[in-house]
Amino acid sequence: MKPRHPTATALACALACALLAGPQAWGKFLWRAGFPSLALPLIGDPAARAAALYDAGRHAEADAAVAALGRGATYNRGLTLAATGDYALSVAYFDAVLFANRNDDAARRNRDIVQALVPPVVGEAMGHGRIETILAEAGLRTVAFDPDAPDRPVLERETDPQRDSNRRPVTGERSAAADSAWLDTLEDAPGAYLRARLAAEMARRQAAGEAQEIEADRW
Repeated sequence: MKPRHPTATALACALACALLAGPQAWGKFLWRAGFPSLALPLIGDPAARAAALYDAGRHAEADAAVAALGRGATYNRGLTLAATGDYALSVAYFDAVLFANRNDDAARRNRDIVQALVPPVVGEAMGHGRIETILAEAGLRTVAFDPDAPDRPVLERETDPQRDSNRRPVTGERSAAADSAWLDTLEDAPGAYLRARLAAEMARRQAAGEAQEIEADRW
């Protein structure tokens, strides 16, 4: 009998092992060899299939597959969302990862990279936002957002001439009302209220001719 060639024997053993391993093993082999597209039909595990789709450049399908995996794939969802261009939501997913583990350096690094891709929101809130819409439905008027005065109230206030007059400086005015609006005009320093009131009272008495003349030599 003619002996078998060693190479043929090794090939037969390899084929036998491959048949015993099944398609999953072949799929992982092809995937790791750099052929994720060829490996996809042989991969049945949902997590592995999602990763193979990502490596194959089929990012929208990969994102849908990762989304179906649930909470356990939060980090990977951040990656697939970034790949599909949804940068803001990707940052939110990386924030969720960091909330659970603030020492996750990979998540923090990827978050910073994606955050730089989020376009800034520029514009004015002219009643199109949710808060302004709800207020408008309730019959309340809103004001436009002023970037130079971000603390400005959202609600539009009716003009009150008396209140506006109270906001003017009190020096020399006898009609200044000592209410909260008047206090807003004072500097935040001890004694400012008393000094302002004394000055206003002196001005009133001088105007009415009731004040005592100031002596040249007070001593």
